[in-house]
Amino acid sequence: MKRRVFLAGLWAAAYGDLSAALAQRSLRTIGIWWSPLQVREILAPYKARLEALGWVEGRNVQFLVRAWDGDAGSMRLQAGELVAAHPDVIVALSNPAVAILKPLGGNVPIVFGMVADPAGSGFIQNLARPGGTITGFTNFEASMGGKWLEVLREAAPDTTRVLVFMHPETAAHKEFFGAIESLAGPLKIQVTAAGIHNSAEVERAFAEFIASGSRGGVIALPHAITEVNRDLIIQRATANFMPTIFAFEAHAYAGALVTYGIDRSDTIMQTADYVDRILRGTRPADLPVQAAQKFELVVNLKTAKALGLTISPTLLGRADKVIE
Repeated sequence: MKRRVFLAGLWAAAYGDLSAALAQRSLRTIGIWWSPLQVREILAPYKARLEALGWVEGRNVQFLVRAWDGDAGSMRLQAGELVAAHPDVIVALSNPAVAILKPLGGNVPIVFGMVADPAGSGFIQNLARPGGTITGFTNFEASMGGKWLEVLREAAPDTTRVLVFMHPETAAHKEFFGAIESLAGPLKIQVTAAGIHNSAEVERAFAEFIASGSRGGVIALPHAITEVNRDLIIQRATANFMPTIFAFEAHAYAGALVTYGIDRSDTIMQTADYVDRILRGTRPADLPVQAAQKFELVVNLKTAKALGLTISPTLLGRADKVIE
């Protein structure tokens, strides 16, 4: 009797260890490579979205999370760590994240969000049939550059000079700036491109722009580098009475005068559907890249007051949200 009990105990222990090992082996791995703000604000509802699709953390899926800081060197290290872990799929947000991942990823599927001009940037073949291992959701067409200038001028009609923060190596930013320049002439606005890679270059760009003439306004093109330097840009601009426009709602709540762009949370959430389909066997090459459909205009009246501006009733009437 004791022998049977002893053997049963051994069997249970062994079976338990085997079950744990099999459960661990059956876990699919999702790599998450977002900005710190996106990880902090969106990751929890993102996991809930995947859970609704049948992917429960600790049961059949695990997450490998990294937050990029916009520095190319540290981003390359993080990308290497993600790929070395052999995830089943990586969700990457921003053009620089995908640009760094692409040559390292091998056969790892990559679902992107918040990426402009993915075909022109060399990430995919075309929107309908991306080919390869990369697909996802775009954010802005090149023409949005002109729209940002137009909205900034409407919010601050006396603006005649604009400082444009951009990442000089990002192809989409060159297209955005081209659209800004095209509209700047008819509006009689002088635009200055400030190519930045770090906070020191942000500080230098402000100093040089302010020293060269009247204060003007600021356009911060969407990118990892403007994301991580968001607060610095807003603080320096407000301190110098310079109206700012960014692309995303969160920037208005951080103090930008106005934002115009896609619903970032909605776009990121959409990537979960592609993650689900890839984990169930669909090839990224067969998932068409989709463009954003939902855009929002947000005005911060607190910032307007600090800048001594009165926002026109027309612009306020078009705004989706007004921060008072």
